[in-house]
Amino acid sequence: MIDKELLEILACPACKAPVVQQDDRIVCTACGRRYPIRDGIPVMLIEEAETPGGGTGR
Repeated sequence: MIDKELLEILACPACKAPVVQQDDRIVCTACGRRYPIRDGIPVMLIEEAETPGGGTGR
């Protein structure tokens, strides 16, 4: 679980919208990109994200 205070300051690197945690992913509330959480650390890299269509952010 990601700390609530950290989630409040994180933003999607692609569109700068707020994000929320859903299971083992950080999800953008605007564009829907899903960023992985590895070893308790959110990997907020566009190229690591899954797009709403299921592909990668590349």
